[in-house]
Amino acid sequence: MTDTDIPQPDQVDGAPHPRETTRLFGQDTAETSFLAAYNSGRLHHGWLLSGPKGLGKATLAWRIARFLLATPAPDADGLFGAPPPPETLDIATDHPVARRVLALSEPGLFLLRRSWDDKAKRLKTQLTVDEVRRLKGYFSLSSAEGGRRVVIVDAMDELNTSAANAILKLLEEPPARTTLLMVAHQPSRLLPTIRSRCRELRLAPLGPDDMARALGQAGAEVNPADAHALAALSSGSVGAAMRLLNHDGLRLYADIVSLLGTAPRLDRARAIALGESTAGKANEARLDLALTLIDTLMARLARTGVTGHAPAPEAAPNESAILSRLAPTPQSGLHWAELAQQAGDRARHARAVNVDPAALVLDLILQISRTD
Repeated sequence: MTDTDIPQPDQVDGAPHPRETTRLFGQDTAETSFLAAYNSGRLHHGWLLSGPKGLGKATLAWRIARFLLATPAPDADGLFGAPPPPETLDIATDHPVARRVLALSEPGLFLLRRSWDDKAKRLKTQLTVDEVRRLKGYFSLSSAEGGRRVVIVDAMDELNTSAANAILKLLEEPPARTTLLMVAHQPSRLLPTIRSRCRELRLAPLGPDDMARALGQAGAEVNPADAHALAALSSGSVGAAMRLLNHDGLRLYADIVSLLGTAPRLDRARAIALGESTAGKANEARLDLALTLIDTLMARLARTGVTGHAPAPEAAPNESAILSRLAPTPQSGLHWAELAQQAGDRARHARAVNVDPAALVLDLILQISRTD
């Protein structure tokens, strides 16, 4: 397998790689916080870019990397004194640094991510200490232009124990003029000592307008009427929204909601057909998405019961009426929350023991329909 054939572990299917994405939508607060630190002249060496998957953390890391490598240091005096402080992370696409970063040929940048396992013919499931040790060779090289170096770690959640300890040592004794940009989907699971040595930039879920812009930039054709549903079902994650678009997730969710609307006299023929549509190796992605959407539906049912009204806006036709009928009281909302936990546990167990996907989905639908 050639280098161009190897899948990139830090890229969402159907979307450009984050280093190819020039704009970041909906994360002005995080960008402003980083610029304020940069302009203060006291830039921290370790930055934790945190938040659920798909919010743009990797895109922000690449934007910061280009900015740091292409922008003179705040204390660098020019012929007429210090340059004005930058107000944006934007770097022109034709800038030499931007071109080298895009080609992964920038000497001041090191990308740390899961590697390809030639023996198993797949990406490694963890980011290993051997990958982290490659940094030693990188830092032993002569200084890049301006002496600045940037390391992107994508993602910290994939580090095994030895690799995490190696990163910790690097944070404790950082090389001069080096900035580490570390993507973390679940920062609470990282070593407390790693978190304590970093400044955190927490990214926020995207609203419908920013979601539509971000998806458009990624090349997705989005019906404006679907933007609210995509933002709701993806929890504001562009990556999750791309997954919904790639696998017709809005229609799948609408089918699940409509099917549940036939309860308590469930349309068993439709339920069986839905389950069968997830069977087979070719439908593994649809199965994963169906399980995620069933979990999302139960969470929205729980929220409806506890708050007394269905989430707005609707993510499927007639959703509000169906949710309100099935979760009319706070007690029913708590029951749905408990059922969601139980159903999630059963689904994980069933996947682990290779239960037939059609049977798994049908079982979950029947379980939901029995709840009144």
